Amino acid sequence: AAAVSAARMGAKVLLVEALGCLGGAGTSGLVTNMGELGRRGTMLLGGFMRELADRLHERGYLTGKNPSNREELNFFGWQPFDPEGLKLVLDEYMEEVGVEVRFFTQVIDADCDPDRLFVNGVVLSNIEGLHFVKAKTYIDCTGDAVLAAKCGVEFDIPKPAMAPTLMATMYGVDWKEIESSLYPGSGAVKGAREILHKALDEGSYPFTFQDRHVPGIFMSAGNTASLNAGHVFGMDALNCRSLSDGMVLGRRLVQEYLDFYKTHIEEYKNLQLVKTATMMGVRDSRRIKGEYILDLEDYLDKRKFPDQICLNAQSMDLHVKDTSKEEYARFTKEFFDTFSYGPGEYFGIPYGVLVPRGSQNLWVAGRIVSCDEKVHSSIRMMPVCYTTGQAAGTAAVQAIRTGQTACTLNTRTLVETLRENGAILPQETLSDEMSRKQ
Repeated sequence: AAAVSAARMGAKVLLVEALGCLGGAGTSGLVTNMGELGRRGTMLLGGFMRELADRLHERGYLTGKNPSNREELNFFGWQPFDPEGLKLVLDEYMEEVGVEVRFFTQVIDADCDPDRLFVNGVVLSNIEGLHFVKAKTYIDCTGDAVLAAKCGVEFDIPKPAMAPTLMATMYGVDWKEIESSLYPGSGAVKGAREILHKALDEGSYPFTFQDRHVPGIFMSAGNTASLNAGHVFGMDALNCRSLSDGMVLGRRLVQEYLDFYKTHIEEYKNLQLVKTATMMGVRDSRRIKGEYILDLEDYLDKRKFPDQICLNAQSMDLHVKDTSKEEYARFTKEFFDTFSYGPGEYFGIPYGVLVPRGSQNLWVAGRIVSCDEKVHSSIRMMPVCYTTGQAAGTAAVQAIRTGQTACTLNTRTLVETLRENGAILPQETLSDEMSRKQ
């Protein structure tokens, strides 16, 4: 989203990707549900995110209830999609707008002036060796704030973080045949969680972890399903050995849940494993400390901002950190009861969450933006990540054109440009300066 938005405004863009395809969690991570673009009847996200969803719909890559009329398409629920279709569509976007992509390439170091947080260049590593690349602006969308950390940006690391999950694709579910067994608008079989909890209470199945928080199996493309089960407790996403051990454990957990579902849930008796994800489903690692730290008070107050670049109304989805019944009870109370927005309610995400403190030419987007742990659990979903990406890409080009820095950017101009490009930003009052709270 950042690359496409910047290229459309005339910038020359290099997009560096550590793996072999774009899409991150939605492709390499096999999180094959789009997430909500709106909430309780109110559309909240437009711009590139809505455009991408429409293109997936037009190409037949949204695989749930998929009416031909765009206006009837329900973007207030979780839309399953074909991850191979998303890969293809994102490749096409890059070709259309002229973004230069380098797969299998990582940022391993940066030349940064720490006194004014100005990035002079980055060191990239790939099959050809090491490369020093200079640019006018930089956007960190790594998910783990890799570039920002190399530049000395302050950040928070949750300890412990909510546990990650290694996702998997399954085959052998006839969704039409079992439709009457599903919760409305979901791929979740009624009663499946209760059967799992009973097995845990009785100790009748040899799970590695007594994990009560299992989202389950959800619709994907065709007769395939997406397995979101098996928290990898104790894994540190910022430690290579821990991450490596976590991938091994994650694959074992997938086999455990595959066997359990086939054995105990009639609707899943024909399940077969197609593949496990090539990247761990990390939910939280580093979050930068930006010009604005969005916190629980902002969420509870449903705060709006003159410089908001995104709207959100998702429930808190702070996954469990251990296997205790108390921790699971904490999660369910927050998700279903404590922090739930009503129809038409939302809070704004201000521009300052994209800007490391004092930054001249570095922005961040995605799940590493500046916020506390509670708010992070609400805004870490893919649609919001895409939307913060569009805002960061737009801001970077504005800075190049005007000579403004990331931390002095005219946010009135930014909001107006985002609106021109389809963003839903209804605030009546705009401001030349960003909102700040540190």
